[in-house]
Order: sequence, then structure tokens, then C-alpha cells
Amino acid sequence: MKKEKFFGLDIPFIDLLQAKAEHWEKGRAVASIEMRPELQNSWQYAHGGVVMTLLDVTMGSAARSSVPHAAGVVTVDMSVSFVAAGQGRLTVEGRVLRSGGSIIFCEGEMRDEAGALVAKAMASFKVKRKVSPGETAS
Repeated sequence: MKKEKFFGLDIPFIDLLQAKAEHWEKGRAVASIEMRPELQNSWQYAHGGVVMTLLDVTMGSAARSSVPHAAGVVTVDMSVSFVAAGQGRLTVEGRVLRSGGSIIFCEGEMRDEAGALVAKAMASFKVKRKVSPGETAS
């Protein structure tokens, strides 16, 4: 079985979660996940780690889309507010709020199938520039 790339990247942990890249454009990314028992907490809702992971990688993908010349981005910080329990198919949208020279600020929301807000996040990502031969990475 051929693995799908997640917005152009091979991310083994995302493969394990079976998250799907849905849409990607400059400054915006959308991904989804179908909840299954092994991704649930003890109350049979989406585990907080699953929620945070999907928010992180989707916002990071939105950030990457705004700097195609860079090697990528890394998460500097992320704050998540859990609003409701998540079940079924969950969708995350990540959006760039501001893209600076080295830091990109994003927001993200996870919603359930009915469109109800499950979690809201804010994050910042550091741009990793491509390194030329003989240079050290920053």
C-alpha cells in the first residue's frame, strides 16, 4: 500500500493516526481524522494528544505554504483551548495570521461533523531556511 504524503511530507506519526490532508493553499491548510477506539481517551472521545497533534501539523502546513523558499518550519509554541469533546470525523483548519521574516503566527480550529468547535489553537513557527553547502543550519 502506497502511503500518502501529508501536504508534501512523509510524517510517520501522521501515517499512524491515519490523518488525511484535505486542502492546501497559501496561508491555509485543512486536514481531517476519523476517530477510532485506539485514538480515544477513557471517555471514548478524541484524546487530547490527537487533537493537539492534528492542530500542530495542520497549522505548520499552513505556515509552510507561506514560505515555499524555506526548508520548512518548526513549532516554537502552541496554546490549545479544548472547547468540547470530539467524536466521529474531526476536521482542522489552520490559517496564517502573520508571516514575518523568521516567525509565522497561526491559528487553528478543530470541528466535528456537525461543525461544532472542539478546540481552538494559536501557535508560532520558526522558518528554517535552506542551508547551502558549507553553511551551518540556523
